[in-house]
Amino acid sequence: MAAKRTIKNKAVEEESSSSRRDFIKKSGLFTALALTPPSLVMASDNKWDEKIAEYLETVPLSLEVNGIKHNLNVEPRTTLLDLLREQLLLTGTKKGCDHGQCGACTVHVNGTRILSCLSLASMQQNAQVTTIEGLSKGKKLHPMQEAFIKNDGFQCGYCTPGQIMSGIACIKEGHANSREEIREYMSGNICRCGAYHNIVDAIIEVKEGGKLV
Repeated sequence: MAAKRTIKNKAVEEESSSSRRDFIKKSGLFTALALTPPSLVMASDNKWDEKIAEYLETVPLSLEVNGIKHNLNVEPRTTLLDLLREQLLLTGTKKGCDHGQCGACTVHVNGTRILSCLSLASMQQNAQVTTIEGLSKGKKLHPMQEAFIKNDGFQCGYCTPGQIMSGIACIKEGHANSREEIREYMSGNICRCGAYHNIVDAIIEVKEGGKLV
């Protein structure tokens, strides 16, 4: 009997607590409505409330992507990857694991390779971003792009943009002095097709040929 009374008392307490929370929420809502200026209520009919909410929920961002300057408003939680793909429509940068483990989203920010899925767009104020689309000059491919084609450094091609961006950075960082070193510093880029050997060949060709620009 004591156990039943205890269970019943807990149920009553939980119901009472839920009722109090509901009352507080409703009271707060009624208070907010009572204090809302008539002009703002009328503005809601014209969807100005949505525009104000959107403005308050975004932050201004200025950055340069592939040599083009952009002045944007982004949500604080937006990743650089999503900004590039969804707002700027630069879909060459791929969303793979979305956890920073596959390297498909690699881009260069101020000359340094980063994983764009782990980087908030709002943290790139005044940054210079280069994506796979920014490597070629018109129809003239970047030397690393040409080397990947020549050495058959890809199959399905999904990881290729990130591999190329990392390969360029690997050389610029001074980590392309041997096949072993290249493998180590390219290990953050996963190729599910297993084209690793050809990828290393492409990087070596660009490194030894002094073609990197």
